[in-house]
Amino acid sequence: MAFKTRVTEMLGIEHPIVQGGMQGVGLAELASAVSNAGGLGTLTALTQPSPQALREEIERCRAMTDKPFAVNITVFPTLLPPDYKAYAEAALDGGVRIIETAGTQAVREIWELVKPHGVTVIHKCTAVRHALSAEKHGCDIISIDGFECAGHPGEDDIPGLILIPTAADKVSIPMLASGGFGDGRGLAAALALGAEGINMGTRFCATQEAPIHDNVKARYIANDERGTNLIFRKFKNTARVGKNAVSDEVVAISARPESTFEDIKHLVAGAVGRELLQSGDLTKGIFWAGMVQGLIHDLPTCKDLIERIVADAEAIVRGRLGQMLA
Repeated sequence: MAFKTRVTEMLGIEHPIVQGGMQGVGLAELASAVSNAGGLGTLTALTQPSPQALREEIERCRAMTDKPFAVNITVFPTLLPPDYKAYAEAALDGGVRIIETAGTQAVREIWELVKPHGVTVIHKCTAVRHALSAEKHGCDIISIDGFECAGHPGEDDIPGLILIPTAADKVSIPMLASGGFGDGRGLAAALALGAEGINMGTRFCATQEAPIHDNVKARYIANDERGTNLIFRKFKNTARVGKNAVSDEVVAISARPESTFEDIKHLVAGAVGRELLQSGDLTKGIFWAGMVQGLIHDLPTCKDLIERIVADAEAIVRGRLGQMLA
């Protein structure tokens, strides 16, 4: 059995389950596995060192699946910004017609570039006001991220149980619920709250096909729902990462009144984070992780995970909830 929603119809996928874009993780191995399992896999553009490398990664993914997959392009303020439009053009050249975006209002330039080519745009938002703005400016699907999520949850600290239905009351285009989703209970809850699918990041990291070291996958299992740290709060760029000695140190240094970003820069650099994912040395840097770690207890294949989520959600809807009706 499959759930049919506006999201599955628009994206041409079997199940309303999307793998979010993740730096260092959104490679062809994972994206193709998710898509082959009936969900929507996502390549992360900026994981690739150049637009040409993204073209090659798209070709590699295309050789591994004949199902739809997306490319994520995240735009954040940086001293040396990459050529975002060139990455978007690489996705278009590769025949990709689903783009996931996140970040500042500058993503609208990406939308203006890709929309004339029939691209479906999924945009990650952490606030209802941002979702409404994205809808107004032509976005097709909203991915609404609750405070539980890995990565950047925004500065409002609104959990999904409130954020998702609040957004559903005001946004007319389809929504994916993101942040804290990892099993069938979450999918059933998201649909009940007004979303039309779920977006998962951390849970897909703890799968057989995720291209990261087994030590990192083991930490996702070992950590519970308390196993994250919020960093960059004092810099108004809050990020949720997995709890380890390095992220603990980042929190401690940041708590000093006189501390600046330069004091933690060496601990949070992207290069050391990528090294951690590949080497499995958890003393080398930080890694992205959400509160959903409390629901991760195994390392299934993407196919087994998606089939389990859908089957469990169906059992809840048809069975447990139905039996409660008087």
